Amino acid sequence: MDHQTPPYSPPHVLIFPLPLQGPIKCMLKLAELLCLAGDIDVTFLNTHHNHRRLLRYTALDSRFSAYPQFRFQTISDGLSDDHPRSVDRLGDLLNGLWTVTNPNFKEMLNSGGGDRRPVTGVIADGALTFALDVAEEVGIPLIYFETISPCGLWTYFCVHKLIEAGEIPFQGDDLDAPIQSVPGMEGFLRRRDLPSFCRTTDLNDPVIQLAMRECRQVPRSRGLILNTFEDLDGPVLSHLRSLCPNLYPVGPLHTHLKTRLGTQSIPPLASSDSLWQEDKSCMAWLDAQPSRSVIYVSIGSLAMMSMEQLVEFWHGLVNSGVRFLWVRRPNSIVGEDSVGQIQEELSEATKERGCLVSWAPQEEVLAHPAIGGFLTHSGWNSTLESLMEGVPMVCWPYFVDQHVNSRFVSEVWKIGIDIKDTCERGVIEKMIKDLMNAKGDEFRQSMDRLSKLARESIDVGGSSVCNLNRLIEDIRSMKV
Repeated sequence: MDHQTPPYSPPHVLIFPLPLQGPIKCMLKLAELLCLAGDIDVTFLNTHHNHRRLLRYTALDSRFSAYPQFRFQTISDGLSDDHPRSVDRLGDLLNGLWTVTNPNFKEMLNSGGGDRRPVTGVIADGALTFALDVAEEVGIPLIYFETISPCGLWTYFCVHKLIEAGEIPFQGDDLDAPIQSVPGMEGFLRRRDLPSFCRTTDLNDPVIQLAMRECRQVPRSRGLILNTFEDLDGPVLSHLRSLCPNLYPVGPLHTHLKTRLGTQSIPPLASSDSLWQEDKSCMAWLDAQPSRSVIYVSIGSLAMMSMEQLVEFWHGLVNSGVRFLWVRRPNSIVGEDSVGQIQEELSEATKERGCLVSWAPQEEVLAHPAIGGFLTHSGWNSTLESLMEGVPMVCWPYFVDQHVNSRFVSEVWKIGIDIKDTCERGVIEKMIKDLMNAKGDEFRQSMDRLSKLARESIDVGGSSVCNLNRLIEDIRSMKV
């Protein structure tokens, strides 16, 4: 009897981001890199709410139509259409993910691929701790993707040590007290540099419990994807490998994707991947400004500030005498209705040398020759984008890993200034002047060295390219 070889069945990976701007952004880039492999079916699982926003504000549907093996699929986040999904209501989102998204995800995997081949592997955000249990129950291998920084993630993994050592909850009010229970960071980490949830006095706080659950689940997965490169985070990666031996550091993803597209003669990225509508008028304004004369100001897609903080930042920017492009996202100011009452002299000074927009094409902005600095919330995507464009940072972190990131920016990588827990106009003015003048060249030298190493990592034979190729081969081996 002749034995015929069964027809080749490509693997089918389902990518499941945490339904927030930052994770969606970098996981979309990973999805496109996997599509470029040619023989992997990719399903990107978004919430109904976020997918509608992507369709409204981006051309991603059109862009990904170039990949016949790709599709978007949606799932409920358990919240009503009119829910603000703002950071101050993050608990609602987490609860919705557990109570509604979790069982729906299980049903989706159980039903197979629908009109496609069955799912053979899952890549899920590390914060989606339920995804591993569901995947194991259904018999599908899962790889986690931690979209926060490796240095931030390592502090998550050390939370139990911090609790055992009595370093959290904090005793007393001294936020500058050194932290000793995070191996590799003993010489520079302070209380104020720990993830924001470490400041709680209640160890049963839902966010700290989620972080601890995440650290139990992630090492149980088939592997861990990170948006970094070996030469940036080598010491931290060494510590992470003690718990998660199978690491895939494939970053910086935004540059990795552009490079890979270039090698395949595919047009460069032209479409946004933002949940917010970009105001590209700021690019024409930047075109009219001198080289390295503008500081870009953005606190990201989730962070918020009070009216008092807004006024201090505005005074600091105006008093610095530096030109500024300021992103003020809708609903990012507590008490936003009274913004119009800001002093007339601030508004007049802004007209002279400032540009205000509700959202900006950040990668394009940071690459513009007029940009000389970045006042940032220290989100991991923003930090990598700034590093790759050689733009030094003033860091004003808001939550989760951002406090750790800002400390690494100032004390480890030496590419910016950390002003966490400060919001005083005089300090802001001085730090902007230092960044744009006295210290800018020094920071740029450090950045040039790191960005050169980053580009080497995504060249042929580079560490991130090798790690991506290994990830692709491991996904191929998961096919049923």
